[in-house]
Amino acid sequence: PRVPAPGDGAGLSRRPPGMARQGSGAMLASGGLGFPPQNLARVVVWEWLNEHGRWRPYSAAVCHHIENVLKEDARGSVVLGQVDVQLAPYVIDLQSMHQFRQDTGTMRPVRRNFYDPSSAPGKGIVWEWENDNNSWTPYDMDICITIQNAYEKQHPWLDLSSLGFCYLIYFSSMSQMNRQTQRKRRLRRRMDLAYPLTMGSIPKSQSWPVGASTGTPCSCPQCLLVNSTRAASNAILASQRRKLYPGAVRQSSTFAGGTLWPAGTGAPAVVAGGAAKGEGLRVAGAGFAPGQGVPSAALPGLNNLNRPGTQRGAGLGARATVPPGVPALPVKNLNGSGPVHPALAGMTGILMCAAGLPVCLTRAPKPILHPPPVSKSDIKPVPGVNGICRKTKKKQLKKSKTPEDVVRRYIQKVKNPPDEDCTICMERLVTSSGYEGVLSPRGIKPELVGKLGKCGHMYHLLCLLAMYNNGNKDGSLQCPTCKAIYGEKTGTQPPGKMEFHLIPHSLPGYTDSKTIRIVYDIPTGIQGPEHPNPGKKFTARGFPRHCYLPDNEKGRKVLKLLIVAWDRRLIFTIGTSNTTGESDTVVWNEIHHKTEFGSNLTGHGYPDPNYLDNVLAELLAQGVSEATLKD
Repeated sequence: PRVPAPGDGAGLSRRPPGMARQGSGAMLASGGLGFPPQNLARVVVWEWLNEHGRWRPYSAAVCHHIENVLKEDARGSVVLGQVDVQLAPYVIDLQSMHQFRQDTGTMRPVRRNFYDPSSAPGKGIVWEWENDNNSWTPYDMDICITIQNAYEKQHPWLDLSSLGFCYLIYFSSMSQMNRQTQRKRRLRRRMDLAYPLTMGSIPKSQSWPVGASTGTPCSCPQCLLVNSTRAASNAILASQRRKLYPGAVRQSSTFAGGTLWPAGTGAPAVVAGGAAKGEGLRVAGAGFAPGQGVPSAALPGLNNLNRPGTQRGAGLGARATVPPGVPALPVKNLNGSGPVHPALAGMTGILMCAAGLPVCLTRAPKPILHPPPVSKSDIKPVPGVNGICRKTKKKQLKKSKTPEDVVRRYIQKVKNPPDEDCTICMERLVTSSGYEGVLSPRGIKPELVGKLGKCGHMYHLLCLLAMYNNGNKDGSLQCPTCKAIYGEKTGTQPPGKMEFHLIPHSLPGYTDSKTIRIVYDIPTGIQGPEHPNPGKKFTARGFPRHCYLPDNEKGRKVLKLLIVAWDRRLIFTIGTSNTTGESDTVVWNEIHHKTEFGSNLTGHGYPDPNYLDNVLAELLAQGVSEATLKD
C-alpha cells in the first residue's frame, strides 16, 4: 500500500537528538515478531515501512486478519486481499516479516507494534487529514494517539513545532494549519473497528533468517513466490550480517518479556509538565524517568509536513528498529532496469537453487513511459496554440512597491474588529499582532486590522506583512484561509525551456485523438535570492521531462494554461525531492503532470478520466484560470 502525498510537500520524521520512538510495549521490526510484557494486555497494530522511512499502520480489519493467521501458523503468509480488495496484490510473510507485492516483487519490512488499550487504536478512533484528491488519509499511529490525547484533555489546539514541524492542530475548526504557508487542511475524527487486543502469552515465532520450512512445499504460484522472496531476503540479510558482525553467534531476536528501553534511559514524554484544561498543548521532548508511566508518543511522521530539511534524513528511530541490511526493494529486474543489480538477482537465484528452493525471479510489468519513435516530419504544432517553445530566464528583481504598499493595496481597514482569532498569529483581532516587536514597518501599528477585498477574511496588517515578507515578494497576496489570490502570483522556477508539439499517437482512453507532448528542460545552476539557499548549487534530475495531454478541446485548454503557469514560474521550484530525499533540487510545484505515455502503472499515466479536471483545479489554485487566457 502507498500513501498519497499532499500538495504542500511530504515530510519525513527526523527525531530530535536523544529521543527514541516511544510506545507502551515492545516494538520490533523485521527482526522477528514482537511480544508484550508477560500478562500485560496490549493493542496490536501491524505497520509497514514506506519508502520515506516511516511506519504506516494497516487498518484495524487488516490487523485482525493478520492476528488470526498468526494464531494458526506463525511461519505462514497472510494474503491481505482476503480482507481488503484494495490490497489484493500484497502478501505478508510472517517468517521473514516482510510484505511483498506480487505483481512487482517489491519488498517492505513489516512489524508488530503495541500500544496501550486505552489509546486511540484500542478505542477504534482514527484521525485523518484531507488530501489533495478530497479523500482522507490516516495519520501515523503515534501522531493519531497524540492528537487523541490532546482532544480528550479538551485542549483547543496542538502545537507540533517543538518537534521540528510547523503545524498546528485546531480542534474547534477541526483543521491542520501549516505555519509557514498558512495552508489549512480539514481534519476529522471517526470511529472504526478497534484494533486487536493481545496478552503476553502468545505463540512465539522463529526469528529470521531461518532455513527452509519442513514438509512438502505447496506448488501453487503464490507459495512459490512466498518461498522465493523469503529465500532471497534471507540470503541477502545473512550475507550483510556476516559482513557487519564477523564471528558473531546467531541468536534469536524474538522478544519474550522485559522492555526494549535500555536501562537508565526512559521514553520521551509528550507533555513537559501538565497543561491546564483549556490550554493549548505543545509537544515537548522531555523524558520520563524509568519506571514511570509513558504516554503514547507523537512521532513526527505526518505525510504533509512542509518544513526546511525534511527528507534529508528519514526517521532515525524508525530506521534504528530495522536490522542492518534488510532490503526494502524488489528482487527482480534481471535486465538491470531497476534498483536491484542484475548480478545480485543472479546470485539470489543461485543461492535459492543451492538451498533446494524454487526460483521465481520474474520481470515485473514495465510502465510504457514514451511513445514509439516519431520522425521530425510527423511532429506538428498544436492547433490553436501559438509557437512551439517558451523559455524562462533568470528572475530579474524589479523595483516594485514596498511590502507595506502591497498589503495596503488589497485590504480595507477595520475600525471595530470582531473578537475572534487572527489565523496567522493566533492572537485575538482585538489585541495586538503576535508579530509586534518582530517587525517595525512604517505606518503599520500592531493593533491595526484589515479585511481582504474579495473574500472578506480579516487579519492583523502586521501579520499580512510578515506573511508577504516570508513569501516570493512578487506583489501578490494569497488569503491563508480560503486561498484567494490577490494580484498575479509568480513562483521560483529556475531558468529553462518548455517545448510542446503534436505527435501522431493516441493515449489510452483517448483513442480518437492525437497526443500533445510537452518537454521540460531545466539545467543545473546556482540558486537565486528567491530560493531556499541563495548562492548554493541546485541539481536538476530527470530532465528533459516528457509529459502528455490528449489533443482535444480540454487538453489544449490545459496546455494553454500550463504555458501561462510556466511563464509565471509556477511549474517547478527548488526544494527537497519526495522520491529520493535529495535537497536543493528541482521538484514539481503542486501542478501534476502525466509522464507515463502508454500505461498507468505508476499512477502518472493514462487512462485517468479525472486528470484534466483535476489539473485545471490545481492551476486555478495557483491563480491560473481561463480568465487569464482572455486577458
